[in-house]
Amino acid sequence: MNLKTKTNIQNTKNKYPLISFIAKGTLIALCISLVLVLVFAFILKFTNISDSIINPINQVIKGVSIFSGVFLGLKKCKELGLVSGLLIGFIYTIIAFFIFSLLSGSFIFDITLLTDSVFGAIIGAICGIISVNIKKSVN
Repeated sequence: MNLKTKTNIQNTKNKYPLISFIAKGTLIALCISLVLVLVFAFILKFTNISDSIINPINQVIKGVSIFSGVFLGLKKCKELGLVSGLLIGFIYTIIAFFIFSLLSGSFIFDITLLTDSVFGAIIGAICGIISVNIKKSVN
């Protein structure tokens, strides 16, 4: 009886691997983003960095987070890097917007959310293509 249960669990686990790769990549990107934002906030607290540098650093943090999430999330993925990376970048951007808006206490829906979503999707797609093709060339 237990053998059949384990077999059924294994079959459902492998049924939608692309969804699990995307979820894993998105969660990794969110965790990395949260850590990097906390480090940056700590640095801002104890230094006199100008306000004009905050926005570019936030974009770098998003880019690094998406790249890391896509690369680590698609570690075992051998195909569909463009689609997977695009979805990881887009979903990460939307969830990160809601998390950081919730933390700041204000939800502002404007063109910035749209540009960030496009930026996240493009970076994710590029990283997905690179990630899948690097693994193909190594094997």
